[in-house]
Amino acid sequence: MFNDDIRKNVPARVIQFSPPDISELEINEVAEALRSGWITTGPRTKELERRLAEYCHTSKTVCLNSATAAEELNFRICGIEPGDEVIVPAYTYTASASAPIHCGAKVVFVDSQKDNCEMDYDKVAEAITEKTKAVVAVDLGGIICDYDKLYAAIESKKHLFKAKEGNSLGARIQQAIGRVMVFADCAHALGANKEGKMAGEWADFTSFSFHAVKNFTTAEGGASTWKDIEGIDNEEIYKQFQLYSLHGQSKDALAKTQLGAWEYDIIGPWYKCNMTDVTAGIGLAQMKRYKGLLARRKEIIRKYDEAFKPLGIEVLNHYTEDHQSSGHLYITRVPGISLEQRQEIIVKMAEEGIACNVHYKPLAMMTAYKNMGFDIKDYPNAYKRFENEITLPLHTKLTDKEVEYVIEKYCAIVKQYI
Repeated sequence: MFNDDIRKNVPARVIQFSPPDISELEINEVAEALRSGWITTGPRTKELERRLAEYCHTSKTVCLNSATAAEELNFRICGIEPGDEVIVPAYTYTASASAPIHCGAKVVFVDSQKDNCEMDYDKVAEAITEKTKAVVAVDLGGIICDYDKLYAAIESKKHLFKAKEGNSLGARIQQAIGRVMVFADCAHALGANKEGKMAGEWADFTSFSFHAVKNFTTAEGGASTWKDIEGIDNEEIYKQFQLYSLHGQSKDALAKTQLGAWEYDIIGPWYKCNMTDVTAGIGLAQMKRYKGLLARRKEIIRKYDEAFKPLGIEVLNHYTEDHQSSGHLYITRVPGISLEQRQEIIVKMAEEGIACNVHYKPLAMMTAYKNMGFDIKDYPNAYKRFENEITLPLHTKLTDKEVEYVIEKYCAIVKQYI
């Protein structure tokens, strides 16, 4: 009887929000890694790094075990430390802010634009002080943000910038860049491009996420890449990433397999956040399929746009003549609804077997950040972007019939509220 009651409440159709797209190609690559006898960081990881750098049009890429690790190491490489300030959008995921906090920096939130997910770039300029060392840009949903406006805001306050003194790598990077540095939280945007430049080419340092829900996955994983910096050797930066991610050990496991090469040094008491060859195998297979995966996302977004825009549902502009999104999230906003109504819509969609989500609850509403003294009242635009936002399923496991089903149900439910 109990099981019968449960079955009555289970929808006949279940559409997941964002399952990984794993084919036999990924399975075979992982099996080959397992058979090879080398499963930790090794040749597959190095090959994935090479292919990602080529794809992003950058000189070097480092693969790590998460985007958060990549973000934090970006800051550490660049000498971010206690006493520094880092500007972060109020409307983002916690990793954008927690990474500089881990380095001891003070986070300064900047509100969104009134009718846009991106930061208010005028307020970015206002927030820059003599202590500001970096700004985090977020390419939300897979859309490259307005870096031209961001760099203009930074240049307007260039006279306030004070680079770290000394000859450490971080100090030399700050001195060479000579302004507030730009760090891209590009977790959503691998493969996006704008004005002929790929995600990874815009910011000084960029982090990508390969988490299981992302377009491109290694199950867990991430990567960092960076623009060439005049006077700084990319190999020195790469080596420092290796040290930070492998306990500060001067040789990785592969290097120690060379005859008689057992001895190593510990340069610093650092971290353990390297990528393994098993997970890199997934990534190598995903690279071969990624062009097709992006094309499928674009096709689904086109169908969604054609159905939802005429109803007055607000959506992100993923594709124009100037930019191509990676199509990671299908963010919608239903004008005029309350938080309670938004929840009703999400529940009604769930009752029809369709999983939805919300991107994002502003950080100033989260316990950790409230405990730091942040108040959502100071970020009214971020709150307004949040209160009527609903994210629909968008992934390459969706069939055409399932896309049509999502459209049919969302239109029918939302019409009750607008």
